[in-house]
Amino acid sequence: MLVPVVGPSGAGKDTLMEAARLLLARDARFIFARRHITRPAEAGGENHVPISIAEFRRLQQEGGFALWWEAHGLHYGIPSAMEVAMAEGRVVVANLSRTVLAEAATRYPTRILNITAPPSVLAARLAARGRESAADIEARLAREAALPATLQVETVQNDGSVEQGVARVLEALNRAAADARPAERVRPVPPG
Repeated sequence: MLVPVVGPSGAGKDTLMEAARLLLARDARFIFARRHITRPAEAGGENHVPISIAEFRRLQQEGGFALWWEAHGLHYGIPSAMEVAMAEGRVVVANLSRTVLAEAATRYPTRILNITAPPSVLAARLAARGRESAADIEARLAREAALPATLQVETVQNDGSVEQGVARVLEALNRAAADARPAERVRPVPPG
């Protein structure tokens, strides 16, 4: 099963997913996909595989990515090795863009993990980062897109402590592992 992780800025996705990854490191049921991003490693953010645009395009054309998208001037790819892990019966957890969720769901058994928090909590967390003005934060929160109603979504409210949020994520991932379909359900299909 594929578990795409989505949620608004300020929801704490990166914090909760990194904690879950560390706690589940020895649990063979799970694999956390490491994204390839056309961003230098020293740019910060998540632990990703930095890649040039030329190399990204080469891998894309050679089938090296199961899913890919562009956002904010960058290219993102999830390695096609995730299909091997799924065929082995593992749950692949991947930080995905909402723009590829429908495609992912047509190709793989999928349960979306939507990490969110109330608007007041999101606004406070975004303000604490100090990267945006109050007007920018308000605009960001107003444009949050709804998830397609046809997809299976489990929502985790991250409105308490990090420990509470991590516990909720682990519960959701364990439910996904219990519900994972047999390996023959994985249908690698070329995108496009």
